[in-house]
Amino acid sequence: MKEFVTLILAAGKGTRMKSDLPKVLHKINDRPMVRYVIDLAQSLNSSRTILIIGHKAELVRQACADIDVEFAVQEEQLGTGHAVQITEPLLKGYEGDVLVLSGDVPLLTKETLKNLISRHQESAATATLLTSELDDPTGYGRIVRDETGFVKKIVEHKDAGEEELKIKEINVGIYVFKAQPLFSALKKIDNNNAQGEYYLPDVISVFIDQGLKVNAVKTPDFDETRGINTPEQLKAAETILNLRS
Repeated sequence: MKEFVTLILAAGKGTRMKSDLPKVLHKINDRPMVRYVIDLAQSLNSSRTILIIGHKAELVRQACADIDVEFAVQEEQLGTGHAVQITEPLLKGYEGDVLVLSGDVPLLTKETLKNLISRHQESAATATLLTSELDDPTGYGRIVRDETGFVKKIVEHKDAGEEELKIKEINVGIYVFKAQPLFSALKKIDNNNAQGEYYLPDVISVFIDQGLKVNAVKTPDFDETRGINTPEQLKAAETILNLRS
């Protein structure tokens, strides 16, 4: 694998956790869940690991003070696209790949990410998404592929036509990008949506409109890609991790 840098989205509040603690500091087996994500990036020899922090940023800094990570502070939480955009000054002049992970997705495995990065680099894609299949993909963005297998578009559930609704392959929010096209595309997205936020998946349409190659790699295990949003999901994640060890 060629060099890559990892960005970890870790700025959120985690309202549904019913706690004022930053979401990524909730513990699985007595370790903050973000530590699992950092360990994973570093086990893949990520050349740099940048944690994007926001809500109660100081607590997240303290929890990660003993490991080799850099921090970027998202003062206002204006969405995932904005979160990635604030790291641009730290990556000035960097020409390699950027892996984007979420601090609340602690169950991903090394094999899955290694495969994602390798397939991205081998296919010379501008962006590669991790996807999964669900029997009931209601609510998720669907992956529409062209005849060569590359991504033609991502259609949100609410915008999907009859045929698109039959697609079971979904976007799970884990990406690898070429750094420079990523930051260039982030300048082209807008926040014309109900939340008034800048969404990272919107850069995919920018790439496709520019005729750039977008790849997608499917993981057979949806559980790996689950985000943790509630105390119940935290407990379920702990069970899955304990079964693995």
